[in-house]
Amino acid sequence: MAKHEEVKNGVIFPIGERNEAYAPFFVGQSYLQTLIADPKVAVGVGNVTFEPGCRNNWHIHRNGFQLLLVTGGEGWYQEEGQDAQFLKAGDVVVTHDGVKHWHGAAKDSWFEHIAITAGTPEWLEPVSDEEYSNINH
Repeated sequence: MAKHEEVKNGVIFPIGERNEAYAPFFVGQSYLQTLIADPKVAVGVGNVTFEPGCRNNWHIHRNGFQLLLVTGGEGWYQEEGQDAQFLKAGDVVVTHDGVKHWHGAAKDSWFEHIAITAGTPEWLEPVSDEEYSNINH
């Protein structure tokens, strides 16, 4: 049984639907509940939920940034050339413009964060199973 299964019921915000629109940029299953998508506001806000082992591809935010507010479960965040950071509820991550990174669930836990994003994402290669397995779980 995976840890933090309560996350799949939505900790603060609903889990949302299967994240089909972004599925090509994820390894595993994620879910997305859009919270703010106002064309008059240059920032999008969404609740992203990851099944155990799910992670997004390496990516860069161009002309913007991304803020992650971890609301449940356990996961990882890694910037290129740095060690992966273990994440749990209450953690906050700031990703600056142009920084290559990825984030996702621990292999044995559900994971959920609020993503506050500005700019345009540039999606890159997947985080390989080998890279992911080599994180100090």
